[in-house]
Amino acid sequence: MRAIKHLMLASLLACVPLAGFAEEPVGGDPDVTIRQEGDRTVEEYRVNGFLYAVKITPKHGKPYFLVRADGNDGNFVRADQPDMLIPSWKIFSW
Repeated sequence: MRAIKHLMLASLLACVPLAGFAEEPVGGDPDVTIRQEGDRTVEEYRVNGFLYAVKITPKHGKPYFLVRADGNDGNFVRADQPDMLIPSWKIFSW
């Protein structure tokens, strides 16, 4: 009797469509907002209103990206600076 209840519950849960639980569909193209701040250009990349990356292009110098760090506290880190530094020692040469 107990096994029948578990099988009925499992079949009921299998029939429930999981797609209905999604909040908003994710679009393929991000929304890009471009603005000038002094001598640099700032491009903000958003998907469904969620800011996930910022591209900074200074007037003089190389452009760089700021990407969202883990968590939702609004901290961004530079994408060209890795978190883990890999040693590059010369072991052997000839």
